[in-house]
Amino acid sequence: MKTKNIFITFLFLSLLITSCKTSEKKERVIGKITEKAMVVSAREEASKIGAQILKKGGNAFDAMVATELALAVAYPYAGNIGGGGFMVYRKNSGEIGALDYREKAPLASSKNMFLDAQENVIPNKSTLGAMAVGIPGTVAGVFEVHRKFGTLSMEEILEPVIKLAKKGVVVTAKQEKRIKYYQSSFLEANKDSIVFNKSWKENDTIKYPELAKTLTRIQKNGRDEFYKGETAKRLVTFIQANGGIITLEDLAKYEAKWRTPVTFTYDDLKIISMSPPSSGGICLAQIMNAIEPFDLDKFGHNSVKTIQVIVEAERRAYADRSHFLGDPDFVTIPQKELISKAYSAKRMANFSFDKATLSSDVSHGTIKIIESDETTHYSIVDQFGNAISATTTINGGYGSKLYCSDLGFFLNNEMDDFSSKPGVPNMFGLVGAKANEIAPEKRMLSSMTPTILEKNGKLHMVVGTPGGSTIITSVLQTILNVHEFKMSMQEAVNAPRFHHQWLPDEIKMEPNSFNENIKSELIKLGYTLDETNSPVIGKVAAILVLKNGHLEGGADKRGDDSASGF
Repeated sequence: MKTKNIFITFLFLSLLITSCKTSEKKERVIGKITEKAMVVSAREEASKIGAQILKKGGNAFDAMVATELALAVAYPYAGNIGGGGFMVYRKNSGEIGALDYREKAPLASSKNMFLDAQENVIPNKSTLGAMAVGIPGTVAGVFEVHRKFGTLSMEEILEPVIKLAKKGVVVTAKQEKRIKYYQSSFLEANKDSIVFNKSWKENDTIKYPELAKTLTRIQKNGRDEFYKGETAKRLVTFIQANGGIITLEDLAKYEAKWRTPVTFTYDDLKIISMSPPSSGGICLAQIMNAIEPFDLDKFGHNSVKTIQVIVEAERRAYADRSHFLGDPDFVTIPQKELISKAYSAKRMANFSFDKATLSSDVSHGTIKIIESDETTHYSIVDQFGNAISATTTINGGYGSKLYCSDLGFFLNNEMDDFSSKPGVPNMFGLVGAKANEIAPEKRMLSSMTPTILEKNGKLHMVVGTPGGSTIITSVLQTILNVHEFKMSMQEAVNAPRFHHQWLPDEIKMEPNSFNENIKSELIKLGYTLDETNSPVIGKVAAILVLKNGHLEGGADKRGDDSASGF
């Protein structure tokens, strides 16, 4: 009897322990699932408008126009008609391509325009106010996409965007903080008070009547309204009245440019990403080529060995970035060699698991790269199987902080993405080389990395993020999280991220997200960790095509991102 009681007690305890272990096991986190089509962007309003266009029978390219312009209304922090961006596409036929609608330097610009008589960089001149503004490319970009691939009328696509501007957009908690943070800069950059100088609180509604009028004129008169029409004239008058150098000729000459995307393979994946003047595709290729020979799936997610391999690959790719890359219309880029697997293998030859490589031992050791993280990304897959990955920006948060109240939008400060002076850092610590010096009509270097993946010849994933120099590494880790570590799309986006960019020689880590033992091991191996000063490392907007053909959205919890579809 006693033995029987002991056995029953033992059985009960065993079941209890098993039950506890099961309850401790993390439940799988799955993002929004749709059957046919999806839009993921930085704001719910923009995602819904993009999805609405798809529901009407529009394709991914129609939805791109709607989403991009809806972000200009709903997310003025980075969404814009006063900035520019990059887009990569894959049609259901397998055809791929890329559009560069990046801003350009005005005709009156020069390589020393931000230097004083002693050739010192003039503080704030390239970041705040009218001299910081590059020629905007967004309107040209969306009209070029529509001209080539659009199916719905521009009037129909713009209608919900104009309605949103008139109705207004509800302020989120994150937006309230952002507006408050930048208000002193708004006062500095603008002669008159602007709508963002008011004390906006969460759940308030900001209406944009002047932007609605500007969009209505564009809806009626087309692309030329922004570049040659009344809007162009009013914009140039405003910029010049505030000390800027953009002219009507600058606007009239602007063209978006079709580019050949960077393509490469990783295991059974084909990766399609943005080409220069974005550094994204080339750097992503270099990093992924370097880590492909290693068994990351066996090392484990965010393990010491996995972090080591990725960090060392990143270190070498970022060391090459500034030295070689710029606007391909102005500089010769050795792209074929940079993205070859043989080159990456050669670069990784001195890597050892036993200790960290010092960045000072990696070539080009005097160029520090930190860029703006105030960008925005959206991903689209339509019911026909077409896919779009687009990243757009006005550079700093609210760009140059110069707001044209007459037209209802902020202007970019992209001139700061050039090298104002070789060896001197820009507002984000980026020190540029000659390849990225200022020249009239030149496009500035970027880290934007809109990316599309194929698996076994079929559409597999659409991914991208804001995050300045961390864009490339955030896209990389999101891809690896799905491919190597079998995460869902939402889990891949949610997972803690780290970043190394060669200089400063430190691993940036999202605070309170990494195992203490792993951090201790990395320090023992000679790595310097930075959690205290780490910004948000990306806000990914991604879509994964599931085995049954349905779509899973990954909308980043780090922002107000949202997925919408049907």
